[in-house]
Formats: sequence, structure tokens, C-alpha cells
Amino acid sequence: MNKLELLAPVGDFERLKTAIYFGADAVYFAGKRFGLRAFSNNFDEKEIKEAVEYCHKNDVKAYITVNILAHNQDFVGLVDYLKYLDDIKADGVIVSDLGIANLVKENTSLELHVSTQANITNVNSAKMWVKMGAKRLVLARELSINEIKEIHDAIGNDVDIECFCHGAMCISYSGRCLLSNYFTGRDSNKGACAQPCRWNYALVSKYQESDVNGEYPILEDEKGTYILNSKDMCLIEHIKELVEAGISSFKIEGRMKSPYYVATAVNAYRRAIDNYINNKEAHFDYVKELEKSSHRLFTTGFYFGDDQKENLKQSNPIQSHEFIGIVLEDSKDNKVLIQMRNKFKIGDELEVLSPSSSFNKIIKVESIFDEYGIEYDVCNKVQQNIYINTDIPLYKNDILRRKI
Repeated sequence: MNKLELLAPVGDFERLKTAIYFGADAVYFAGKRFGLRAFSNNFDEKEIKEAVEYCHKNDVKAYITVNILAHNQDFVGLVDYLKYLDDIKADGVIVSDLGIANLVKENTSLELHVSTQANITNVNSAKMWVKMGAKRLVLARELSINEIKEIHDAIGNDVDIECFCHGAMCISYSGRCLLSNYFTGRDSNKGACAQPCRWNYALVSKYQESDVNGEYPILEDEKGTYILNSKDMCLIEHIKELVEAGISSFKIEGRMKSPYYVATAVNAYRRAIDNYINNKEAHFDYVKELEKSSHRLFTTGFYFGDDQKENLKQSNPIQSHEFIGIVLEDSKDNKVLIQMRNKFKIGDELEVLSPSSSFNKIIKVESIFDEYGIEYDVCNKVQQNIYINTDIPLYKNDILRRKI
């Protein structure tokens, strides 16, 4: 069995540090060009170098997305960019386009990872990519466990199988969608998706009839008409089945999600994978933990058959807890310095999100004070640095949250 890897999404340096602190084995992110998340902050070339160095310092791998569906003009400057990624020792590039893949192999020694955008859904496609030099295949989301196992068995253990295990799902085939282009002119295949699948729709008559005003509602039920809006994927209770199918890299979706989302998801999957490896029972409810950060209703997608409905009753994401603050330095003398992210007050009960044994412990706020000893009843200044009491050990980069 290949070493199991937890792969986390990072849209900027804060998310990068969060993912690593909470236990990611590898991260994936994009530069300012050639990646499929144009609206995340992403990294310029200097920042990519700093990010790769930070990852390697922490024994974490860094994969760079170069996964746009490229047109002719997109190749301008691409070879120089790929050579730069090679020079700074990125651990791999994630590619969906055959032409870009060929440039990677002809001009660099970078490890080639094939994006889910390449729609690998069968053994023959997988073999062809391996023949071209791919060292990792990120399979299409539309595969069952049995199909994944067939692909793994056909290509062997020398090539990694990576699959999405958590996060938003696209209503289109592995992300190949033209709705955004059609409605807004923003190219979803170059990272600028306006997410029209999340919009509310109605059927409109060509002829305006007075009795219906030209509109026929498309009803899922009385709550909405979000007919293209997929549930979120969640496979945290199925680590064993995924490993047995040959998956060695567990990928979390969400380069545009918050640091709190990254922390919650990475922490939960880190613990679930470690429990599987060590044959230990979970000491917390995996799914309820993941529900503490922003999500839509969960599904196992295509992994275990197509009997689950993917459409939602409502569009907006939900969460059971909110991000209150991040710990700036280790606690000492029954106090801890935090940076406030959401309002809290004396009497609130704050829950600890941490890779340490303090995970999920509760702190009741009995004192709030600043560096000068001035006391507060309420902390409501955005990103204010403030002390609170704690008899629970807290460490730099731990997160405090509160049930909504």
C-alpha cells in the first residue's frame, strides 16, 4: 500500500499555514495564472517560492495547479513558468490539458499529476496518461469505488490514485461547464466560474399568458427551485473502503474556502486517517465535526451508487459553529492571547479546534482584557488582539469557535 496522504486546498499563505498546522501531508495551490480558481488570492511567483520552501521546511509537499483548459493564447509564457516551478522544486504540477502535459515532460523534471478536469473515467485513459509519464491520476468524481479499483489494479502501485473525499461538487462532468460563460462571460474552465448552478431557476414561457405571468416554477419542494445545486461530498466515514479501492491521496476541495473551513476539514480527516492506520475507534463524531464549518448537505456522491439525490432543498451553506478567534501564542499563566474574528462576550463558551489533546474542550470566558490590563465585557473590534482566561493548554494557531 502506498503511503496515505491528506491533501489540503490553500488559496493564500494564511490557509497554507493553517493546513500544515492541522496536519496536511501535502497542499495544492495556484499561481496568478494557469489555475482554475481565479478568485482565490493565489500566489505570485515570489510567493510560490516562499510557499514551497515553507512546505518543505515542514516536511509537506506542494503541488501547483496548471489545470486550465488552454486556448492558444494561454501558452504565452507557460514554458518559462513551468521551468520556474521546476527550479524552485515544486513537488508536482496538476495538469488537465494534453498540450500543457507535453510541455511539462519536454521542458522540466516536474512530477506530472493529471487533474480531475481531464475526466479520467476508464482504464484505457488511465493507461495512456501513465504512458505519457503521469505519476499521479486525480480521477473523475463520477466514478464508483469498483471503477476506481479497476483502474488502480490496471496501472499498479507505481502511480498514485488521488480522489476528492470532501467538499463542493460540480453539477457538470468533473467541472467542465459552460453555464458561467453563457450567462456572465466568465470562463469556468479558466478559473472564473460565477457558480450559476447555485442560482434559483424558473421555467419561463415563450408566450406571456396572463394567468401564469409567463413563469412555471420548478419545484423540488416548497422551499426552493435550486435544481442544479449539488450537495457537498463527505467520505470521512469511508476511509477503509477508499484505501481498499487503491486511493492513496485524499483530496479536500476548497481553495476559496475560509481558514476556519480548512482547519476543520483537515483536522477531522487527519484524525480519521490516523485512526484508520492505527486501527483505533473515533473519539468524536466525524460528520458532526465537519458540520461545524460551512457546508451544504452531505453526500457520498458516485462512490457507492447513484441512489442518492444530489439536488438540495436550499442553496445557502450552513454551519453549526462560528470562528471566534485564532491563538497568537502558546497559553501561559492561565491566559492566552488571541486575535478576534467574531464578536464574543463574558459568559460565552468557546470550543477548542486544535491538533492537540485540547481538541473540542470548552473554555468559559470569565475575563477579557488587553495588554494594558483594561477589562472588557464584550470583544467586538475586528481582529483585535485580546487576552482571555484559560485553564486548558492552547497553542499558537489553535482556533476558538462557538456554537451558533
